[in-house]
Amino acid sequence: MSTDTDQKENELSDPLEIANAELRGASQILSKNRKVLTTKPRCDEWFCKDLGTAPPGIAERSLSPELLAHLRLSLVSGVGPRILTALLDRFTTAQNVLSASSELLAMVDGVGPKLVSQIKLESRRKDIDDIVHWCQNHETRLIARGSDGYPSMLEDLCDAPSVLYCRGEILPQDSMAVAIVGTRHATNYGLKQTEQLSYSLARAGVTIVSGLARGVDAMAHEAALSAGGRTIAVLGGGLAEIYPAEHAGLAKAIAADGAVISEHPPMMKPRGPLFPQRNRIVAGLSIATLVIEAPQRSGALITARLAGEMNRDVLAIPGNVTSRASQGCNELIRDGATLVQSVDDILEVLGPMRRPVPTADGQQVHQPCELQLNEIERSVLNAVGPESTSIDQVILNSQLPAHRVMAVLSILEVRRLVRRLSGQYVVRI
Repeated sequence: MSTDTDQKENELSDPLEIANAELRGASQILSKNRKVLTTKPRCDEWFCKDLGTAPPGIAERSLSPELLAHLRLSLVSGVGPRILTALLDRFTTAQNVLSASSELLAMVDGVGPKLVSQIKLESRRKDIDDIVHWCQNHETRLIARGSDGYPSMLEDLCDAPSVLYCRGEILPQDSMAVAIVGTRHATNYGLKQTEQLSYSLARAGVTIVSGLARGVDAMAHEAALSAGGRTIAVLGGGLAEIYPAEHAGLAKAIAADGAVISEHPPMMKPRGPLFPQRNRIVAGLSIATLVIEAPQRSGALITARLAGEMNRDVLAIPGNVTSRASQGCNELIRDGATLVQSVDDILEVLGPMRRPVPTADGQQVHQPCELQLNEIERSVLNAVGPESTSIDQVILNSQLPAHRVMAVLSILEVRRLVRRLSGQYVVRI
């Protein structure tokens, strides 16, 4: 049975409930949600709640001009990710946006006189030094869109965040990531499936992305850490406002072996509408999204829909047809999502990466299914070039007997990792 706290969180996390409440004018429900959101969560010294007083000009001294301009624009009320994309398309850099005339700014779609005034006033914003000061004191990096270190997978989004606040480190290998999402009120079946699949994927070298919520999200992060793998948590508020509060310790562990990120300033409190907004980043960071237990009206289904709109793979775990927690997953499968029963189902369905991804052992992965290969299979695959390669050359490069190479090439061909051009030539796909 759900506790009162769980019920409040469920109401808070469902954007449809909040939207319906607003339409009905249900001020009492909204007041209750607002009270939940503004309650300060418990925290340790890692997530200090006080921004503190920053030395004047610390932002200009600490950040590059372009990063500072991105930060300023991200704090302008009314400049969301889509309008920022339009501004950057028009002016190329964030610095050019801030220095543009009012007349030129007004020519951008979605930018009216009020927003022009806000952009022009942004250079006088007083709290930006305090934000930078907090980030420095809490080992939080600011990463601007288009800069080194910004996740390449997010660049595809038309509403990619202008700035990411990052505790921990995002590595090139995190391009090979799978999002694992699901209900906060997971059953034992859902938690067991989450643990097994997250652990196996992390052991294989896949980064696990989720939202740090209770239930499936938390189990996905914990299993990845147990496997010694990498995981990334995307928050629906600022880094100083970890939600739920009891996951502050988990967030700290994730930052040590992955990253905790947000597009919001540190002191931003989590609010209902921010969670669907957060979900686009969860889906955007991942080459596929796996849904494990999701009721019909669930934030996990929003993530799955967003992943599909990005042309990313959507996968789901089937469940009991009488289980409310599995209704959303079963409907996803009915509508075309890939049914998953094991980690092999996940790795086999994932297509080629846009560019090779380095792994912890110094190898390069072109397709996630390569992670299933044994040492001999990988040796033969690495001996095949991206252009026509003779089988004799493969034998020479791999230093394996000819009959073994021929057998392995057949396996790699079935797995669609190599293609035979003729009787004596192959090419890596």
